[in-house]
Amino acid sequence: MDLHSAYPAISDLRARARRRIPKFVWEYLDSATGNEATKARNRTALDRIGFSPSILHGPLTFNLQKEFLGQTYPLPIGIAPVGMSGLIWPGAEQSLAQFAAQENLPYCLSTVAAQSPEDLAPDIGEQAWFQLYPPKDPDIRKDLLARARMAGFKTLVLTVDVPVASRRERQLRSGLTQPPRLTPRLLTQIAQRPVWALGMARIGLPKMRTLAKYTEGPMTARSSTAHIGYLLRTSPDWDYVKWLRDHWRGPLVVKGVSRGKDAQRLEHLGVDALWVSNHAGRQFDAGPATIDALPEVRAACDLPLIFDSGVEGGLDILRALSRGADFIMLGRAFHYALAALGHAGPAHLIDILKQDLCANMGQLGVENLTDTALLKPIMLDT
Repeated sequence: MDLHSAYPAISDLRARARRRIPKFVWEYLDSATGNEATKARNRTALDRIGFSPSILHGPLTFNLQKEFLGQTYPLPIGIAPVGMSGLIWPGAEQSLAQFAAQENLPYCLSTVAAQSPEDLAPDIGEQAWFQLYPPKDPDIRKDLLARARMAGFKTLVLTVDVPVASRRERQLRSGLTQPPRLTPRLLTQIAQRPVWALGMARIGLPKMRTLAKYTEGPMTARSSTAHIGYLLRTSPDWDYVKWLRDHWRGPLVVKGVSRGKDAQRLEHLGVDALWVSNHAGRQFDAGPATIDALPEVRAACDLPLIFDSGVEGGLDILRALSRGADFIMLGRAFHYALAALGHAGPAHLIDILKQDLCANMGQLGVENLTDTALLKPIMLDT
C-alpha cells in the first residue's frame, strides 16, 4: 500500500486511529478540558500565521537539521510525553522509544506512563528525556531522579502547568478510571476494536509502573483525572525548581511556560531550556494559544525554547520556528500514527512532516532551518 495515497496528512492518521481504538481511549487521547476552547484556539491562532512566498530561487536543496541543547537532530522535532501512552496503543512507550533511538530524535517518557524508566532502559537512545510530575516527598523525588539517571535518561523535564487536576469532561464521561476497571460498558467498546484488544491481551492492561513502588497495597480505581500520580505530586514553587537544578546533573527543561516574567526568573535560576505549552488545552480553557504566548517568552529570555500544542504538519513547525521556537515536540500526532498504522506509523508520520516541510520551505525559498530569520511571518485575515 502507498501510505501517502491513503494517509497523506496527520488528519488521516487521526481518523484511522479513532476507528482502531476503543472510544474511552479515544476520549482520553483526543480530549481537552472545559468547552475545549483552548484546544480550538491553538488551531485558529496557528492558521492566522502566514508567510509571503518568495520566487525565482532556482533548484533548492533542503537541510532539515536543527541543533538544540548541544545536539544536532535530523529534524527540529521530538516525541512529547503522554501519560498512560501504553493505553493508547499496546507497548506504545517501547515502540516510540525504539523509533526515536533509531532516528536520533528526543523521546520524553512521562512519570505517569505505562512503562518505567527501567523498562525502557534497553530501548532508549542517547536523547532520552524524562518528564517529571513533581513528587511532594523528597525521598521519592530523589529516588525518581536516580532511577531516571541510571536508566540512561539525560534530560529532565519538569512540568509546572498542572498545579491541580483539570476536569477533562469528555474524559470523565468516557468512564475511564486509573487503574482501568473493565466495566461492561468498556468491555463492549473493547470488543469492537479487536486489534487493540488482542495487543492488550498479550501484555496486560497498562498501569503506572514508575509510581508502583511508591504505593502500598492494591490501588482502588479512581477517576482518570484523580489517579495515584496526583496523590504523590505537589504543586511546585520556585524553590522546587532550584532544588532540581541543584540535584540534576544534566539539562533541565521547565514545561508549561507562557509568561515572559516567568521565563526571566527561570533563566536566572539556571534552567537550560523552556517549553512553551498550554498542555494542548488539557489543563485550562481560558489561556492563550501557545503560538501567541511564544513571542513574549522569546523576547524575555535568551534560553532555547520548545513549542507544542496544536501542531498538525510541517507548516505548523515553520510557524513555530518563525515566532521564536527552537524545537517542536509532538505528542498526539505520534500516538495517532501508532494507533493508525502500528509500528509503521511513526516512520510514516516523520515522512509526512519531512515532505510538508520541504514543500513549504520551497515556497519561501528557504533551504535550511539554521537561520530562522528567513521565516518572516505575517498575520493573515482569517
